[in-house]
Amino acid sequence: MNPDLIEAADGQAAEPVQSRLARASHWAHGQANKVVVITGILLFVIIYFAPDIFYSIKSGEVGVLYLRFAGGTQTDRVLGEGMKIIPPWDKLFIYNIRVQEVKHSMDVLTSEGLNVKLDLSIRYNPEVEMVGLLHQKVGPDYAEKIVVPEVESSLRTAMAGMSLHDVYGSERGIVQTIINDSIEHISQKFVHLDEIVLRQVELPDSIKKTIEQKMAQKELAESYEFRLEVERQEAARRQIEAYGLAQYNSILNDSLTPNVLKWEGIQATKELAKSPNSKTIIIGNTANGLPLILGGGKPQD
Repeated sequence: MNPDLIEAADGQAAEPVQSRLARASHWAHGQANKVVVITGILLFVIIYFAPDIFYSIKSGEVGVLYLRFAGGTQTDRVLGEGMKIIPPWDKLFIYNIRVQEVKHSMDVLTSEGLNVKLDLSIRYNPEVEMVGLLHQKVGPDYAEKIVVPEVESSLRTAMAGMSLHDVYGSERGIVQTIINDSIEHISQKFVHLDEIVLRQVELPDSIKKTIEQKMAQKELAESYEFRLEVERQEAARRQIEAYGLAQYNSILNDSLTPNVLKWEGIQATKELAKSPNSKTIIIGNTANGLPLILGGGKPQD
């Protein structure tokens, strides 16, 4: 056989193989570009929707899941702490289940029709098992929709039957009444009322002036009473002292007989005689039987 034909035949056979390899390399290169593009798109979508996909439930929190295509709000379960991955078409709502506090001020009327301002501190937390229903029925702003209005309503009802003296003088009783009334109402709406603290009671200016004047008069009366008590005690002390002196004088008079007086005079004369001073002593039958001292002076040199 002619070698040129073989080479020609080999050349004709070799050309299609190289063409197929070139086409395969070109296709693979095109597919690689498509993979890179698709990967980039997926990464962009993940990064863009990351806040709607990755959720972190912190300590003291629970999550309520909303499934857009599978029944809506999941009221029968809540998600615990940790990282959660949620499809971007669904939604996770996070609730704080720790004891929280809201400070609230309100004006109420007493039974006398007087306006009193109260500053409250309300402590509450949602019931963990009922957070799903709380989210479905009320929503995340349940403190403004349930807690504060219910406490305020209970407080107005309680205050309407109380006088100003009861409000100003028995704050603990008021708080306990509010708690007992509010717990029953709020617990029906999936929230636990922990405590209500009455921080301040602010009365009208006219009432405050009247109370201040009354307190000043009371302090003045107590001061007068104290001074009178001191004077009474001092009078009693003087009376006791006078009675003691009278008793002493009475006993002394009874004991001072003439013989005793003579004996005391003799003892005094002896003591005077021992004195180095010059003196003149006359011993005789005087009216009282005592010696007479007529003179005295410095010792003679």
